[in-house]
Amino acid sequence: MIKEISVKTNERNEFINITDEIEALVKDIKEGTVTIFCPHTTAAITINENADPDVTRDLKMKFNKMVPEGEGYAHAEGNSDSHVKSSMIGPSLTVIIKDGSLILGTWQSIYFCEFDGPRSRKVIIKY
Repeated sequence: MIKEISVKTNERNEFINITDEIEALVKDIKEGTVTIFCPHTTAAITINENADPDVTRDLKMKFNKMVPEGEGYAHAEGNSDSHVKSSMIGPSLTVIIKDGSLILGTWQSIYFCEFDGPRSRKVIIKY
């Protein structure tokens, strides 16, 4: 089964928790895997801590320090930092499903990572 979810971002760099949307799609799956894919070159998908919002704040801060916006890149669109950040995290991940739930650690959630927002985006889910 392949489904698509929409993600609306509000900031240039943003981490949006999409775990609940994916959980809803796989609730009837006894056992298997789900692949979460981002078809955008300036966004990514990752798993990280969901308990403390400072974690995603720190991630944004560190990515912006490592790969600053407007640092003399050759790409004329002005979003090369977004392409680099996206490549550092990656476009997809796979999560195991057991008894209709994603197998994630206690503090883990799945995040859509926006690096060139705000935008309307999509995420492709295969399970």
